[in-house]
Formats: sequence, structure tokens, C-alpha cells
Amino acid sequence: MVAEFEADLIRMRTVEGMRVAKAKGHLRGKLPKLSVRQEAHLVELMNSGRYSTGEAAELFGVARSTVYRAQQGALAKGAGTAATDRDRVAAEKPDPGSGPIVAV
Repeated sequence: MVAEFEADLIRMRTVEGMRVAKAKGHLRGKLPKLSVRQEAHLVELMNSGRYSTGEAAELFGVARSTVYRAQQGALAKGAGTAATDRDRVAAEKPDPGSGPIVAV
């Protein structure tokens, strides 16, 4: 009975403290390990193929999961342009079967 009352007090104080911190602008959650510029550079290095995931992670001082997450974010952001580029390249390449029919 007393333990439940104490747990309720702790819970109320925690909620009140979070409310005060949020009002002051201190409640933001975890900050990202890489800046936008660093993340773009990381993705550029990974796309070049010169670095493995582990090497890139060590170079930037982050975990491999952060490297994977940065790559997935870049793919999600660039998905619209990637499809357009792919369509453009496909349009530039002639289809080998679309030429004139030659009787042999």
C-alpha cells in the first residue's frame, strides 16, 4: 500500500519535471551523431565503393548501424530522382530488338 503510494508520487514528480523541462525547451530527445553535412559525406564515401561499412563507421566514429541508417535515409530522400535518372538512362539506350527486321 505504501509502496504504491510512493510509486505514484515518483510518477507524478517525473511527469511534472518533464512538463517543466519541455516548457523550457530542454526536452528534445537524443541528438543525432552526425550533422547533415557529415551524413551526406558519409553516403558519398559509401557510394564510391572505396570504404566498407565498418571502415566508414570507424572513420566517422559511429556504429555500423548509423552508417546503414544514413544510407537508408539517403535512398528514401533520393528515391524520386533515382527513378527519374534510371528512366532517362533507359531512354538513351537503344533497345537491341527494336531495329529493322532483316531477313537472313
